[in-house]
Amino acid sequence: MARVLLFGRLADQAGWRERAFEATSLAALRDLIAQDDPDLAEALSGPGVQVAVDKTLVRGEAILAAATEVAFLPPMSGG
Repeated sequence: MARVLLFGRLADQAGWRERAFEATSLAALRDLIAQDDPDLAEALSGPGVQVAVDKTLVRGEAILAAATEVAFLPPMSGG
């Protein structure tokens, strides 16, 4: 199972910060999240949201192993 972490407003919107999903790819994970919560899936695909797989930022597709950690990071603002 992939361990999914949400941060900031994404966790607030979902109502959870950490959850496990049975998925073998990032695309499959996004599909599972969309089935469960379409609004969250839309937010995860929004501009500026980054995805880290096992603490490495990825763009596009990624294969997920049984103990993979996937973190969705909201857009950051600085000052």
